[in-house]
Amino acid sequence: MHWRIFAPTKFMYMSKAVYIATIEPHSGKSIVVLGMMRMLLGKIAKVGYFRPIIDDPKEGEVDNHINTVISHFELDINFKNAYAFTRSEVLQKYNEGRPGEIIDEIIRKYKRLEEKFDFILVEGTDFSDEGNIIEFDINVIIAKNLGIPAVLVASGIDKKNTEIVGNLKLAFDTFSSKDVEVLAMVANKVTPGCEEKLEAHFQKSFNNGVDRIIIPRINSLINPTIKEIVTELDGTVLFGKEYLNNQAGNFGVGAMQLRNYLTHLKDNSLVVTPGDRADIILGVLQANISDNYPKISGIILTGGIIPEQPILKLIEGVSLSFPIVSVPSGTFSIANQIGAIKSRIYLDNLQKINTSISTFEKYVNEDHLADKLITFKSEGLTPRMFQYNLLRRALQHKKHIVLPEGSDERILRATSRLQASNVVDITLIGNEKKIRSKAIKLDIPIDFDNVNIVFPTESPYYDDYVNTFYELRKHKNVNMDMAKDMMADVSYFGTMMIYKGHADGMVSGAVHTTQHTIRPALQFIKTKPDVNVVSSVFFMCLEDRVSVFGDCAINPNPNAEQLAEIAISSSESAAAFGIEPKVAMLSYSSGSSGKGEDVEIVRAATAIVKEKRPDLKIEGPIQYDAAVDMKVGQSKLPDSEVAGQASVLIFPDLNTGNNTYKAVQRETGALAIGPMLQGLNKPVNDLSRGCTVDDVYNTVIITAIQAQGL
Repeated sequence: MHWRIFAPTKFMYMSKAVYIATIEPHSGKSIVVLGMMRMLLGKIAKVGYFRPIIDDPKEGEVDNHINTVISHFELDINFKNAYAFTRSEVLQKYNEGRPGEIIDEIIRKYKRLEEKFDFILVEGTDFSDEGNIIEFDINVIIAKNLGIPAVLVASGIDKKNTEIVGNLKLAFDTFSSKDVEVLAMVANKVTPGCEEKLEAHFQKSFNNGVDRIIIPRINSLINPTIKEIVTELDGTVLFGKEYLNNQAGNFGVGAMQLRNYLTHLKDNSLVVTPGDRADIILGVLQANISDNYPKISGIILTGGIIPEQPILKLIEGVSLSFPIVSVPSGTFSIANQIGAIKSRIYLDNLQKINTSISTFEKYVNEDHLADKLITFKSEGLTPRMFQYNLLRRALQHKKHIVLPEGSDERILRATSRLQASNVVDITLIGNEKKIRSKAIKLDIPIDFDNVNIVFPTESPYYDDYVNTFYELRKHKNVNMDMAKDMMADVSYFGTMMIYKGHADGMVSGAVHTTQHTIRPALQFIKTKPDVNVVSSVFFMCLEDRVSVFGDCAINPNPNAEQLAEIAISSSESAAAFGIEPKVAMLSYSSGSSGKGEDVEIVRAATAIVKEKRPDLKIEGPIQYDAAVDMKVGQSKLPDSEVAGQASVLIFPDLNTGNNTYKAVQRETGALAIGPMLQGLNKPVNDLSRGCTVDDVYNTVIITAIQAQGL
């Protein structure tokens, strides 16, 4: 194959992109792609994704890599624009003697994306055809002609340290010889415990300043799930459908007598046995619940044989923690097929996606790598960057959040997402049996072993909470019977968990009113010193910026002093979350022209803020359009350092604020994160009863950050 390389000229420049290239099959390149995409989205406003060449998809399917990345990160890219050729199309052009057209088309499609995005992550080929020696050269040539640097990924599976380093050095030399700058080399799937020795080998072979990243083998990423195995084997799930995401750590054929087979069981074993081996089936069921044997990940029944009715009836009465699957083929054929299955990361396997991202973050110095990748500074704070930064900050110090409405579907789905992100510890308040049953019925994947569920009156802390509440409120004529009734209420119980230090924050309101949610907090969590007004803000994630709206949820008609305190609290919240506060005190007029009681309150509040916080950039009264539109702002208030660029917008009353935030949210499609309450000693946040799963997820993360001491 003859590939064209276009020699660079003095007019060429380094593109704002990176090429992720593997040097062999099954390197685990996806962990780098997912982790780097998450990293980039937290640093750059618009990130694109491109695969020059993809494997030929099966009929009716799309490329799994593209589908996963575009959908999971919600990238604004049409599928057809995210790749140039399928593997068969490349082969056809090569056979027709037109290999140059391949690079021409790849460059054309890449440049179209370059016009739209600030940075592009380019993912190289998969080496799906093992032994295809020209595939490595293809990746070098593509990176060369696109003029972008590369990150190289190699697998450490079944390799000595010298072999890993040697392979990466050979790849590095090849890319360098074609003037492709290598920014980093990733040794992936390395045997755990060998990292230091491998680093020592790297230091002997490399002294060129290239980043060296070592990621140990993560079994949960390498082992296929039962769902993947069922799909590959065309199996039928007989029992335990809710456990299809179990990882098959090992598998073994149950063909010997039970007493002998039991000795071969290992952790997360997948048992493969003929469907008529009732002794193996029942023995494995018993072994799984025995403390003397390891846990089972699933049972595959071969030969298309379904156990007899008495056996099925017995299984139906057992509490399973794994699936039982029937497959048509014979035992040893199935065993060979299972052994050949390579685990992949799919869009619907959120657990593996989040594990990949968290693993990348753990073993990669992201700030250092990002500095090497990014050659420009993106202005402003985009919604994607804001959300990414929220997640990163919450992960820095994991907090415990209580969700009193534990049986609500939105709460359960958000719990699943939060658990997959491993960002907080969670307590659900409610009836455990009902919560578990609902999650199973709705097919919501929650690891209940790692979620605390409590029913107030059955809690070992109930009596203590009752006594504490009584002591705190007896001066308000609360007696012991009233205290018991109050502590049986989920909002009061959850708030008391925070007060007693058994949780760090609370999020409620999906079912209950705002007053029901925050009344307990006002009664005994109390406000911070020097705070007289509990208020709220929404983080409004607009298309190109994040604005802070306050107060849109709590105070109906604040006076000038209260409005000033809301403005100061909101500016502090903005700064705490990485938004430079430029405060606009909104009214129906701008500057000194307006008259009337309402505008005078805003004018007085602005004066109070300027006196208390002369360091703040603040303008008021000012109209909304003058606050956010540069042209309007300059025409109405030409000397203002806030007009046209306000980041914190303070509404004069609840009626205006609540309607405005909802109008902006609905008409522009903006994501409204909040309301986040300001001024309490410990974080309690209120949801709208019309909240979505995203609202719950984001509000919990904000609450966790507040609990870190902001």
